[in-house]
Amino acid sequence: MNQLLLHRAAKPLLFALALLPFAQLLWGAIANTLGANPAEALIRGSGDWVLRFVCLTLAITPLREATGWSALARMRRMTGLFAGFYATLHFLCYAWLDMGLDFGDIVRDIVKRPFILVGVLALLLMLPLVATSCNRAIKALGAARWKALHKSVYAVALLGLLHFFWMRAAKHHFTEWSVYAAIVVLLLGWRLRQALRRRGAT
Repeated sequence: MNQLLLHRAAKPLLFALALLPFAQLLWGAIANTLGANPAEALIRGSGDWVLRFVCLTLAITPLREATGWSALARMRRMTGLFAGFYATLHFLCYAWLDMGLDFGDIVRDIVKRPFILVGVLALLLMLPLVATSCNRAIKALGAARWKALHKSVYAVALLGLLHFFWMRAAKHHFTEWSVYAAIVVLLLGWRLRQALRRRGAT
């Protein structure tokens, strides 16, 4: 598996696969196959992929340690960047399709509706992570400060869950949210356990 992950085609393949949801949403909008409310389908569809890529990014380190597939680490940056890409797309769909790009209305809506405020906070936390994802940023910040900054991905995951929960609460539909919540809690619990083990070892 490590040999496959190190193959020069592995990253381009991951890139193509990660773009598939965007292509499907774009084609659905062009072909008018997104149902009775295409704007809502685009907003929710892009939002779903934010959580999926955040979960995938958080899962890479535990999966790497559990399987010994060390080459998985080279995929983490791309999955994180795609989480940021879909988060930006999610916000743009909301700002354009729901609010008509009216900045004043967008600000008032964010302040008025807590679930949107939480989602915007998650996006704002993601932007520095995206901006510092390159090797040059690691060198400029130093490894310790870079790692400390990128731990905010945990806050992003929790804010994303809260955003999704409040959105689903209006319709009392929590099944899908529960799956994401279980995954995030499991992954964060694993990290907490690892941190406690390291502290105990010192």
